[in-house]
Amino acid sequence: MTNIPPPAEELRLLDAELRQLDARRAVLLRRREWLVHVLRTASAQRSVPGAGQMPPVWPVAPGAAAPRTEATAPGVQNVLLLLGGILLTVAAIAFTLVGWGHLGITGRALVLAAVTLAALSAPVWLLRRGLGSTAEAVAALGMALTVLDAYALHEVAFGGSDGLGYAAAASAVLSAAWAAYGAAADLLVPRSDAGSPARPDRAPAGAGTAARPALRLPLPCAVVTAQVPLLLWALAVDAGPHTLTAVLLVTAAADTVVALRPAHAPVRIVGLVGACVAGALGVLSAGWLCWSAAAPVAAARGAALLLLAAAIALAAARYAPKPEVALCASLAAGLCLVAGAGGVLRAWLPGEWTVPGCLALGIALLTAVRTPLPRPMRQGVVGASLVVQGLAVLWTLPLVAGTLLGPVALIERPWSGTPLDIRDAVFQDAAWASYATAAPLVLAAVAGVLALAERRAVRRPASGVGALVLAWAAVVVTPVVLELPYGAGLVADGAVVVVALGVAERARRGTGGPSAPALTALVLALVTSVTLALVSLATEAGTIAVLLALAALFGVASTRAGLVAFTAPAALAHATALACAAGASAGLRPEHTALLVLVVPAVAALVAARAARAGRSAATVPVEAAGAAAALLALTLAVTDLPVLASVLALCGVIAAGTALRPERRRAGHAAAALFLLAAWVRLAAWEVTTPEAYTLPVSVAALAVGHLRRRRDPSVSSWTAHGAGLSVTLVPSLLATWGDPHWLRPLLLGTAALAVTLVGARSRLQAPLVLGGGTLALVALHELAPYIAQVVGVLPRWAPPALAGLVLLALGATYEQRLRDARRLREALGRLH
Repeated sequence: MTNIPPPAEELRLLDAELRQLDARRAVLLRRREWLVHVLRTASAQRSVPGAGQMPPVWPVAPGAAAPRTEATAPGVQNVLLLLGGILLTVAAIAFTLVGWGHLGITGRALVLAAVTLAALSAPVWLLRRGLGSTAEAVAALGMALTVLDAYALHEVAFGGSDGLGYAAAASAVLSAAWAAYGAAADLLVPRSDAGSPARPDRAPAGAGTAARPALRLPLPCAVVTAQVPLLLWALAVDAGPHTLTAVLLVTAAADTVVALRPAHAPVRIVGLVGACVAGALGVLSAGWLCWSAAAPVAAARGAALLLLAAAIALAAARYAPKPEVALCASLAAGLCLVAGAGGVLRAWLPGEWTVPGCLALGIALLTAVRTPLPRPMRQGVVGASLVVQGLAVLWTLPLVAGTLLGPVALIERPWSGTPLDIRDAVFQDAAWASYATAAPLVLAAVAGVLALAERRAVRRPASGVGALVLAWAAVVVTPVVLELPYGAGLVADGAVVVVALGVAERARRGTGGPSAPALTALVLALVTSVTLALVSLATEAGTIAVLLALAALFGVASTRAGLVAFTAPAALAHATALACAAGASAGLRPEHTALLVLVVPAVAALVAARAARAGRSAATVPVEAAGAAAALLALTLAVTDLPVLASVLALCGVIAAGTALRPERRRAGHAAAALFLLAAWVRLAAWEVTTPEAYTLPVSVAALAVGHLRRRRDPSVSSWTAHGAGLSVTLVPSLLATWGDPHWLRPLLLGTAALAVTLVGARSRLQAPLVLGGGTLALVALHELAPYIAQVVGVLPRWAPPALAGLVLLALGATYEQRLRDARRLREALGRLH
């Protein structure tokens, strides 16, 4: 049964619960006010840039706004600690340098020892109380004091010793002491007592990663200080360059060990940076020692240092935690090996064979592909081989560029005489490089490597293209290097053109269409043909024979559907050059040679028409462009003789008119008409005709005939479109000439013609003839009346013209409305005309 308390007891219990509810309600209301304030503050901070501070966990007072903070607590703490450490360090330096003499030797030693021991022992006590940042600042102060202790010890006890030797010993001792101090801090401070204990969720990923040390500064500072002891010692003992280089490499090896061991991230980073800097300096110094040595023994000493650097790099690649690091290290190792062996070869072999020797060593590195090395290391060694091969190819570029561009100088002095050999023809104005003897061998070796790589690696056409280009370069420079006779050199270059065209056709057949190897071979054939044509300029017979052979060769190659877009324009270009050479050989003047050049545009028009009928649309535009270029050259040659220029223009017009017969080239008719017109004008200028109607009437007649035919086909065409241009071409120039002509015949003829045009326009109800003819007639009449008007104006008194103008204005004003109506009717009447 339920135990019901007495009424008095029950009333007391109810009052107690109500009081608890009131207290809870007050708490909830206060919390609600704070949440509303937080939401309003967050909205305001989002509208203000840079505002993003978290509100306090609980408001200080109900309804009070939280103060806005401008700096975080950790930031303020770090700034204060940094400033404090700097000030204490400055004070210690001032005490050591300035106030040192006020104390005795015992006092000075006791003061520095006490302060140093206090500064080094305080971080342990601070770490156990969770003050990690303060401990770091005090530890930095203690390490700075140890440097001052070393300086003080030198001043007191070792003042007579060598400065560099003491600095080397002191830096080694300080490095060891700081490393021991960091390790001791890890032992003395439990991980739970550290100011910033390592958390499992924040530990760096990856196996072998060390936990965060209790003090972060000592170990990185120890690694930084460890960079200088050996170098200072070598400088102290006046070591030679080989010893200094070895010291740098040993330091790099020690840094590599530090960078590869499972240490804290800052320690590894410092070790990696030290290894890269010291290693780079050591490798550069060793390379200079090896490649600048005059004797083989000295070169071997430098090569031994490069071998040591390669061993360090290989060890780093073997134990590197990341594939990228292993690849870079193995690449550096391969380059060091080749550089060392190449330096020794340079001391043993003649200078021009140094690069081929290095290339052989670089190609030998490719055997690493067959070794059981890890994949990143193999890739790095192969990359080193590619770098060596690329540098070797760059070494040959001056010779290749000189072979291709050297004959350009023959354009200024064509047919100067048969050279001694092909080298004399190519490098007549350039110095011959003594090292060029081995260039063909280098190019051929790299081409062979690329060809082998293309055969073994599927879907890598870049290797095949590179092999083709390098093989072509080797063949092109070989006649120059071997100093073949001039005729034999021309034959060799011609054979290169033939072979390149054959390779292009074979590659096109193999792929069933245009491909990268086919286009590359075709471009190489074109480049070689241009070089061959330039080299042949040395002799007259050679020029004509070579150009004739090239034009025939590319003409035959144009019968292949896949090559015609390139070979047909090339054949036309060589034919154009052949026409110019033939004209010069026959003693023709340039304007007469232009008539020979016109054969090329005619042939181009025929070839383009045939290609269009055969469905080879890709060759039509290139062939027509080549023909247009030849026609432009012909016009340029004939520009000095007006009669010949007129003939050339007329012949070009005939070619353009023939082209316009094709349905897809109807627009060429406009060019033909323009060329015929220019030919007529040039002929008139040659006859010294100055009458403008002789130039304009043929154009007007042709334009009016075309306009008449167009209006017959389409009556809706406006008269301005059909006849405006044709009438304007003659009426406007004749009218301008009339105003400067004092005779009566031209105004009479022009006025008669204008009257006839006006009557025709009125009868046919055409707007353009009516307006143009009437306007011309009015201006001619005004021209005829102008002298009489001038006489009347001279006779009248000066007040008469203003009075007359006033009367005219009054009359116009009085009949303004009538004039507007008449003008409107006139406009409507003209508008009804065509």
